[in-house]
Amino acid sequence: MAKRSTLAGLAAALLSSTAVLAADLAAPAPVPAPAEPCKATLIGPAFNGVIKANPNPTCFAAGPLGDIYVGGALTGYGYVQSNPFSNFATPAAPNERDRSARFDFSNLQGWIQKPEGMFQFFVQGGGYAIPGLGVANVGSIAQTDLLFTPLPVAFGKIQFTDQWSLQGGRMPTLIGSEAPFTFQNLNINRGLLFAQENVINQGVQLNWADGPWSVSVAGTDGFFAGDITWFTGSVAYKIDDSNTVGVNGGLNLGSQNVFARSARYQFATPVFQQNSGIFNINYTYSNGPWIVTPYFQFTNVEADPRAGIFNSASTYGGALLAAYSFTDNFSLAGRVEYEEQSGVRGSGTTSLLYGAGSNAFSFTITPTFTWDRYFLRVEYAHVELGGITRGSLADGTLGSGFGRDGNKTSQDRYMVETGITF
Repeated sequence: MAKRSTLAGLAAALLSSTAVLAADLAAPAPVPAPAEPCKATLIGPAFNGVIKANPNPTCFAAGPLGDIYVGGALTGYGYVQSNPFSNFATPAAPNERDRSARFDFSNLQGWIQKPEGMFQFFVQGGGYAIPGLGVANVGSIAQTDLLFTPLPVAFGKIQFTDQWSLQGGRMPTLIGSEAPFTFQNLNINRGLLFAQENVINQGVQLNWADGPWSVSVAGTDGFFAGDITWFTGSVAYKIDDSNTVGVNGGLNLGSQNVFARSARYQFATPVFQQNSGIFNINYTYSNGPWIVTPYFQFTNVEADPRAGIFNSASTYGGALLAAYSFTDNFSLAGRVEYEEQSGVRGSGTTSLLYGAGSNAFSFTITPTFTWDRYFLRVEYAHVELGGITRGSLADGTLGSGFGRDGNKTSQDRYMVETGITF
């Protein structure tokens, strides 16, 4: 009787399992939930400061293309400064000069992007100014024309898998810790170390990202020279949600005499930096009200008479950028830098900074007020030079420092910028 009961139980269990299996086979496979419209992670532009990206960017459906996002930055700035440089020397802009005071637009830009699917793109266009410490600043229209044209960024991207992608066109560089345009950064002015880095590249870039690691390598034209001779790369490791460390750099594998090119190229493509190599190591802490980014930089250019370079030179320097947000509407940012060029003062013709043996220190402080998409910020910056070569008014030579005669060793700049990003 017990045996018969056991067999009956086994038969019942078998019939029950068969019924469940049949039901599972008959049930349709679950359909993945469609992606939420207009909630993609955008390609750019990167916002590295207290001015934040729009959390609700304008988005519209474009049929088979998918969701298209648009945005922009409309900002203006003004400044007064001591000891401006002598007249700006390029035949491409003979009437431009570094002034004691200037009011101008800093960004009249818009962008459009498709950040989802296998085929993606990003296009950014308009007028801009990229003010930098320790260098001559000319009008925004002249900068737009002489630097990267009214179409500074435009590239397509193929997203092969979640980890691998390939992009090509005009792209922001992989090098450095500061982005090109004012609204992207903690400070209005770009720093001294930024002047050694290329800014916008034309070329092809391969990206891989998995977990905490992200790696990119690119073949580009370096300082917007037009010829693909630079190899650049970037490796970043995200230690945790607050800490990221990375290395980036590049090298020109060719030889380019920019002096033989048009005046336009001589402005956008400095001959010494175009033929150099560069290495950066950086770290970023971002948690709550704090942003802290220290980085170290080394550059080197070898003598190459074919490129008009008759002496080798190198620079090394470091910077610390930081910001603290006291409230949702007010923050305070600052930057300190030191940079030095190798050699003995007056010993060579290759100037990556202010001549052989020169050095430079800068200090910048930038309080910023934000209300939704509107911002207002003011800035004070001081640059101090050492080891410059002095000129002589008697024989008509210019020194390598500030001022109309190039003999001044310091510059103070007071600046204001306001506008909206959307």
